Amino acid sequence: MANIKVGVLGAGGRMGSTVCQAVINDPMTSLDCAVDQDAPGNTIDNCSLEIVSDLSTIVDVDVVVDFTIVDASRNHLPILAERGMNVVVGTSGLEESDIDNLKACFTSSSCLIVPNFSISAVLMMKAAQMAAPYFDTIEILEYHHNKKIDAPSGTAIATAEKLQAAVQNLHLDPTEKVVLDGARGAKGKTQIPIHSIRMEGMLAHQEILMGASGQTLTIRQDSYDRSSFMPGVLLAIKKISGTSGVTVGLESILDV
Repeated sequence: MANIKVGVLGAGGRMGSTVCQAVINDPMTSLDCAVDQDAPGNTIDNCSLEIVSDLSTIVDVDVVVDFTIVDASRNHLPILAERGMNVVVGTSGLEESDIDNLKACFTSSSCLIVPNFSISAVLMMKAAQMAAPYFDTIEILEYHHNKKIDAPSGTAIATAEKLQAAVQNLHLDPTEKVVLDGARGAKGKTQIPIHSIRMEGMLAHQEILMGASGQTLTIRQDSYDRSSFMPGVLLAIKKISGTSGVTVGLESILDV
């Protein structure tokens, strides 16, 4: 495979800077542009490339990786689509309406939106989907670092939707009186409660609890370092050319 030229948005952030190093260290990719409005003039570690603030500097790259914030993504993704660029999106917080809007934009290039780049997280969801038909109560606990500004996580929401479709006889929550608002979690579009925890010392973790008569099953995934997401990011960079339009989820390019 020819060398893939990559531009990174949010290059000065925690995830963006880690992505830059992963791209630099992979023999099949090269870091050609780094953009961050909050860190212009900073130099990328292990590279002479300087971070810039202007999106227009992203030219002649094969793939753009977006790890910014949701409001920024809403603004610049249509611009990148208009330029015909392939974009891997790791920004958290995009809603279903955002994805519908992007589908109208990405008609000549590809956009791969990934709620979680951890391959173990994808396998966790797959295992839970396989188990769900055999259980009638399911709850999700997601744990993240205390600098994550959205809750629940995109991974937890995606997990709940997949499990709602897989379960055959989900029992409804029997709670008749909620003494404190939110005590039974958030349900969103599904009947599966999601409980969000934000705590110093954590990075990204999720538990899926399933119950049936006389038995429970717990499936847990833990990411202790941002390096755990990099194999998934690099895989997305290398595989996005084989997709078309807007695709959601790392599982779409994994053979699972």
